[in-house]
Amino acid sequence: MTGLKMTSTTVNATLNAIKTPPTGGDFLWDGQDEDERPLGKDEMLAGIAVARKRRGRPAGSGTKEQVAIRLDHDVLAAFRTGGPGWQTRMNEALKDWLRTHSAV
Repeated sequence: MTGLKMTSTTVNATLNAIKTPPTGGDFLWDGQDEDERPLGKDEMLAGIAVARKRRGRPAGSGTKEQVAIRLDHDVLAAFRTGGPGWQTRMNEALKDWLRTHSAV
C-alpha cells in the first residue's frame, strides 16, 4: 500500500496538538507573510459582496437602444479592424457626424 505511513507516535502527536490549540484561535500567524494572514470577518464579508456584485452582465447606461441596421461590408470591416469596442467607436463617429450635420 502506498501513501503516508501513520504510526501511533504521529497519531498521538496529532491528537495532543488538537487538544491544545494556539492561544487566540485555531491559526497562529507569525506576522511575517501577509499572504498567510487569515481574513477577518469584515474582510470576508467585503469579498463576498464584491463577488456577488460582479456576477452576470454589467449594467448598461440605460441610454442606449438596440436596433437592427444594415451597413456596407467595407464600413463594418473598417470599424471591426480596430478590435473590441468597435460598436462604441461607431457610435462616437455617428455622434460626431450629427454635430456638423442636420439629423433630418
